[in-house]
Amino acid sequence: MNRSLYLIADFSYGEELIESVLKAGVDYIQLREKRISSAEFLERAKKMRRMTSHYNTKFIVNDRLDIAALSHADGVHLGQADIPVKDARAFLGPSKIIGATAKTPEQAKEAQDSGADYLGSGAWFPTATKQDAIPITEQTYQSILKATQIPNVAVGGITAENCQIPLSCGASALAISAGILKSPTPPQEVKKIRQILLHYNTP
Repeated sequence: MNRSLYLIADFSYGEELIESVLKAGVDYIQLREKRISSAEFLERAKKMRRMTSHYNTKFIVNDRLDIAALSHADGVHLGQADIPVKDARAFLGPSKIIGATAKTPEQAKEAQDSGADYLGSGAWFPTATKQDAIPITEQTYQSILKATQIPNVAVGGITAENCQIPLSCGASALAISAGILKSPTPPQEVKKIRQILLHYNTP
């Protein structure tokens, strides 16, 4: 299995920085925008769609099913309080990617059975991106993996220094935000993490 790098970003980091990280090689980029109007979110999503079209990067919109559809994103990531996965699948059809946040085996099984393509589980470590995030234990994470067959993306405070912990537990991918975008040299950080992922890939 090839393990993936999943970047969570917003345009407060600047287009130039996001472009440099895309060029360095991320498999997925999720646009997470808070406290802006729907019109501005859509504009930024369309911009991200244009940027990712130059790279081998799948574009995912956080939370907003409507923005994902209107911007022609590759998919959407849904939290527990968002549109249910089953309804999102009915709306988007079979070809789009749907991710779902799952913090318990029960949530994970429900999301999988409803048509999710992957799960996001955490928070693994303290994170400034979501200060109210509840930490996940290795035991809970492994219970989620046992309850489901679809890929699981580890999320929450992950960096090049600590990412081997979720990978050792069986994570299919790493979702990283500040661990890349707030580093002194983001493209080099991407390359460093990709080297670690290679170590965990299996034929």
